[in-house]
Amino acid sequence: MPFRFRRSARLGPLRFNFAKSGLSSISLGGPGASFNIPVARSGGARTTVGLPGTGLSWSVEQGGEPSGRRAAIPAGPAEDLPNSRRLRPSQLDALKASCLNVLREQLFQPGGMGAQLWELNLVGRLLNDPDISNRGYGQLAVIETPEAMEAYLLRAQGQDDLKRRAKRCVEAVQEAVKLVSARSWLLQRP
Repeated sequence: MPFRFRRSARLGPLRFNFAKSGLSSISLGGPGASFNIPVARSGGARTTVGLPGTGLSWSVEQGGEPSGRRAAIPAGPAEDLPNSRRLRPSQLDALKASCLNVLREQLFQPGGMGAQLWELNLVGRLLNDPDISNRGYGQLAVIETPEAMEAYLLRAQGQDDLKRRAKRCVEAVQEAVKLVSARSWLLQRP
């Protein structure tokens, strides 16, 4: 049995990812939501949000580097990097904004089922349905409008709370689509 070496190392909330040439990127986060900063590879920082165990994830790259240039982290002390599981307020705000953008782009893309939920006020109709349970009502209220979903995500108190809230939004959309489909309220698109 050949030996294998781990190509990443964790130090607090940071994961250092290595390639054959050395340090390739630094990741912050874990299952459900992560933020990856390139060190010795081309491209911009990448935010990934997913549902652990399902294989579903969405990834967005923020402003990549022009081709031919490699991103680099300036030398010097790592004063701006967190040293605990808690993110600084500006880091948490950036993660919240990225997460919100990913959810909007992936769940509510124009012409998709998620977009119809908002365009046709279908979540509002479900919330007025007396057959919806209290648990279902609370879940659907999270995504009733774009503003409601944004407010819900922006109230996250930390990285883990943000992951839970993003997962709840995804589950709410899945539940809403299922309920709306069962009632034949969705538009049939060819």
